[in-house]
Amino acid sequence: MQRQGLDEILLRKMGVAPDERPDLHPWLSFLERRQRAVKTLDVALVGKYDLQDAYKSILESLAHAGTYNNRKVTTHFVNSEQLTRDNVAERLAGMAGVVICPGFGQRGTEGKLIAAEYTRTHDIPTFGICFGMQMMVIEYARNVLGLKDATSSEFEADARDAVIDLMEDQKNVRQMGGTMRLGAYECELREGSRTWEAYGHERLIRERHRHRYEFNNRYLEAFEQHSMQCVGINPAADLVEIVEVPRLRWYIGTQFHPEYSSTVLHPHPLFMSFIKACKKWKN
Repeated sequence: MQRQGLDEILLRKMGVAPDERPDLHPWLSFLERRQRAVKTLDVALVGKYDLQDAYKSILESLAHAGTYNNRKVTTHFVNSEQLTRDNVAERLAGMAGVVICPGFGQRGTEGKLIAAEYTRTHDIPTFGICFGMQMMVIEYARNVLGLKDATSSEFEADARDAVIDLMEDQKNVRQMGGTMRLGAYECELREGSRTWEAYGHERLIRERHRHRYEFNNRYLEAFEQHSMQCVGINPAADLVEIVEVPRLRWYIGTQFHPEYSSTVLHPHPLFMSFIKACKKWKN
């Protein structure tokens, strides 16, 4: 369209004088990369929403990272409501990596917990996003920390071991929107962590949120002692934003939504790191 002068025609129609011809080299370079990336990489998305538009930003972020890793990412949706201990090995067979997807509410959580346990015990690269990160935390609490009743207060208000909970100052807020943490917040990364490496050794990052419940800091020390490290902390509210298990290939969960800021020309560093780990393991 640029070659045919459509951009200049549109500008004139709007009464704007055409300026210098835009440089499309970065965009064209991306397209060339995308065309060269013919080897496929299979990644499973474990979620409960059959309508794939619910995960559109995640799908695009995986595609961005795949292109820059010279791979064509093929995603396979795995409905968490239909995932059981009997079929999880079959449903995740051949996957280079697994994304535990976001999503409010208790429906489909058991399948996500089963997926998190399977990928953790089989050392498959795993990326938990928002609610997905919370499922990774609950599964770890139950099966590694030995807290068999570990859960989220979203599911059980008076839970004995609510490893995921509302902040104290949110508990008396009755309107759901009033308890949500929305928008961009700072996060301080632990030096030497895999996440810190993914972000190019940045100490302070800023990421976007859309959630209500948080990691319960009463259990932070127990998780750290059992090798799930809390490597990203909001400095203002002391909230855990990122967890990872360093001894595994790539097992990271984020309370924020990194897919919100991935673009064609600037793929998100965590998706880049995740796909790189998937590619390395598959090779």
